[in-house]
Amino acid sequence: MDSLQSVKQRFGIIGNNLGLNRALEKSLRVSNTDISVLVIGESGVGKESIPKIIHQYSHRKHNKYIAVNCGAIPEGTIDSELFGHEKGAFTGATQTRAGYFEVADGGTIFLDEVGELPLQTQVRLLRVLESGEFIKVGSSKVQNTNVRIVAATNVNMMDAIAKEKFREDLYYRLSTVEIALPPLRERKEDIILLFRKFAADFAQKYHMPPIKLDDHAQALLKDYRWSGNIRQLRNVAEQISVLEHDRDINAARLRGYLPDRESQLPALIDKKEGKSDFASEREILYKVLFDMKSDLNDLKKLTLDLIKNGTEDELNEQNQNLFEKLYGKETSVSSDDHPLESVTALPAETPQISKIPTEDKYSYAETIEEEETLSLHEKELEMIKQALVRSKGKRKLAAQELGISERTLYRKIKQFDLNDLE
Repeated sequence: MDSLQSVKQRFGIIGNNLGLNRALEKSLRVSNTDISVLVIGESGVGKESIPKIIHQYSHRKHNKYIAVNCGAIPEGTIDSELFGHEKGAFTGATQTRAGYFEVADGGTIFLDEVGELPLQTQVRLLRVLESGEFIKVGSSKVQNTNVRIVAATNVNMMDAIAKEKFREDLYYRLSTVEIALPPLRERKEDIILLFRKFAADFAQKYHMPPIKLDDHAQALLKDYRWSGNIRQLRNVAEQISVLEHDRDINAARLRGYLPDRESQLPALIDKKEGKSDFASEREILYKVLFDMKSDLNDLKKLTLDLIKNGTEDELNEQNQNLFEKLYGKETSVSSDDHPLESVTALPAETPQISKIPTEDKYSYAETIEEEETLSLHEKELEMIKQALVRSKGKRKLAAQELGISERTLYRKIKQFDLNDLE
C-alpha cells in the first residue's frame, strides 16, 4: 500500500494536520473491505476525496465509481435515479431506465449529503444495505446488486434522528466505520500551504504572476474563522488573483476580501416549542394590567390611611411621591413628541385629591367607593370639567393640571362638547 504522502500527492490533498492524517489512514485501512463508511464534516472540508481514496485502493477499483449528490435530486425523481424505473411507471417514463445501483454493480457508490434523503428512499436504501436487493420504480421484480456504499453528510445525524428526519437503523448501517474530517479553523498550520497552492493554480490558469502575502496577512489568514472551509479559502485566493494588480498583498488589502459576518453572530432567542409570539405578548399585557391594578389598590389604601391618620400636608406629600413612583416625575407629555401620551399622563381612573378638610375625612372615603362604580368615560369627563372650571377656561393651565398636552385637551373638549365651560 502506498505511503500517506504518496496518497496526498495522487489525490491533490495538502496539509499535515493530525486529524487529516488520521482520516486518510483510516480510509486506507478500510479500503480493502466492503463495509459501509460514513464521512462526516462541515461543508467545504473536502469530504469527496475520501470515497475516491477508498475506491481506488479497493478490489473494486476497476469497476464503476458513481458520486450522487442526494440533496440536488428532486424528491419525486430520486428513487428513479437510484434504483431505476420501468417504462410507463410515471408520466414521462417513455422507456425502461437502469438506476445507479444497477449501473454500479461491482463498484462503489458515493452518496453525498445522505442526510437529505427522503424517508421513503431511506427505506429502499436500508434494504440494499441489508440484503443487496432493490426494486425498480413501477416494477415488482426483485433485483440484486453488489455495491460498496460510502456516504457523507454535514448535518448532525443525532439531531436528524431525534427530529425523525433520518432513520436510526439506516444511520448505524451506514456508519459501520465513521471518518471525520476537521474544519479548516482546526488546521491552522495548513492554511498558508493551501493558499499558496491555490494562488499558484490561479496564476497558471489566468497567466499572471502568483500573489504573495506578507507576514501580517498570513497571520490574519490563520486567525480567520473560515466558516466555508477550504472552498471559501479557494474562492478568496481566486478573487485576489484576478482583481489585484499588485501581487504583494498586505493585511489591510486582504481584510477587504474576508467577510465580516463571523463577528456578527445572530442573537439566540430561547422560545418554548409551541408557544406563539401572540401568546407571549398576551402574557406581558396581562402582567402589566395586574401591576396597574395593584398600584391603584395601593394608592387607594394609602389615601384612606392618610385621610384617617395624617394631616393635609402629609396627604399631599405622600400623594405626590406615589404619583412620581407610578408615572415618573414628568407627567406632562406632548403628543407631538410621544405617541403614548394617554398612557404617561395622569390616569383618568385615579381619584383627584385636593384640599380635604380633616373633619370631612369619612365622607370623602365614602365618595371614593362611590366613584369606583362610575365609567371611565364619566371619570374623564368630570376631571376635564373640574380642571377647566379651576383654570377659568384657560386651556393651557387646565392641560398642565391634567398632565396632558393642549392638543389632546382641545380634542377632548370637542369630543365632550365642553366649549361652554371656557
